[in-house]
Amino acid sequence: MMPIGPLMIEHRLIERMIAQLKRRLDALESTGEIDPGFVDEAVDFIRSYADRCHHGKEEDILFRELGTRALSGEHRRVMDELVQEHKHARETVGALVAATRRYRDGDRGAAADIAAALRELVGMYPAHIEKEDKHFFVPVMSYFTKAEQDAMLEEGHELDRKLIHERFGKVVEDLEQS
Repeated sequence: MMPIGPLMIEHRLIERMIAQLKRRLDALESTGEIDPGFVDEAVDFIRSYADRCHHGKEEDILFRELGTRALSGEHRRVMDELVQEHKHARETVGALVAATRRYRDGDRGAAADIAAALRELVGMYPAHIEKEDKHFFVPVMSYFTKAEQDAMLEEGHELDRKLIHERFGKVVEDLEQS
């Protein structure tokens, strides 16, 4: 398997979550109400799975290695766009968290900001995933030998193994500090 295989598989789960965001966004736009618990779960998924696990493999492994290669101008441009899109997603999730906090505190006007953040995520992720799956991942594999691809794949598996320990270590640390 190429190192992009797990990334493309992860995209399918992210797409399923985006569909749930869209479903909740539609309900929010019709009722003006949102379940903050759902937003918390969605934020946890995006931060833990989509960003730390998935984008982590892209940025900390694939893009890092691509950065050592003489990429075509087009591939360099697309990689830079993808990194900026990851950054934009992180900022949007931050705005979603802030709006949800205000909503929980009784500011019903924050529902519009929650909707705006959800709308941004629902609009951004499908195009981002398509760009990676259909226009970037496969072509950039030509910059690597089979052995280099295998090493990146193993590094991705190692990141996955460490992630659960990191995540739940942080849960315990947070509880200890509260």
